[in-house]
Amino acid sequence: MPRILLIDDDEHLAAPLATYFARFDCVLDSATRPSEGLARLRTVDYDAAILDVMLPEMDGFALCREIRKESDIPIVMLTARGDVMDRVVGLEIGADDYLPKPFEPRELVARVQTILRRQRTRGTGTPVPPAQRHDFDGLVIDLDRRDVLRQGERIELTSTEFALLALLASEPGKVFNRDDILNRLRGHEADLYTRAVDIVVSRLRKKLEPLDCIKTLRNAGYTLAVGKGVA
Repeated sequence: MPRILLIDDDEHLAAPLATYFARFDCVLDSATRPSEGLARLRTVDYDAAILDVMLPEMDGFALCREIRKESDIPIVMLTARGDVMDRVVGLEIGADDYLPKPFEPRELVARVQTILRRQRTRGTGTPVPPAQRHDFDGLVIDLDRRDVLRQGERIELTSTEFALLALLASEPGKVFNRDDILNRLRGHEADLYTRAVDIVVSRLRKKLEPLDCIKTLRNAGYTLAVGKGVA
């Protein structure tokens, strides 16, 4: 059963949300302060975290940065007033998704379920079927273990970064437009916030350097342009 941590200083939010998440076979724990949340994340094996932007001690952006120093756990940020800049900053520092307040509990559950589907359990050393692995020149993407090797070195990707790379690798050379990427990664019709895709692509490109394999086709979208490696 997935275990989620909510970090939000609204003491009246956690209990009803926990009851709602339980209807979908998810356990929702809560912390009202970032220090408490960080302590829980270090001692409990959570599957995802939900962070409010407005928090005591440090804001949700600073908290997201602290979590990203230690973990690639999927993160959904609750952004005040749906401010576009809140969304941009959250995605730039490594959040996987965002949801403006006020929100419907069902939509929050749907967002969490989507990133949990993308965050697959790592393998145990068993050989991976060919369909679950993409080998390119300088780049190996292991879908089963969720591992990415750049020139033989393993790199850490967030859930969204990995899902985007896996999508592009599924059809190398195909151009995916921004709206299609948003909808494919979230698993449902998304608001057309195309800037979000640009931000995730930018983060992914930096992590893949010195490889230059994600190409932008102006007014069209993105494609993975990399040669096939030797299996």
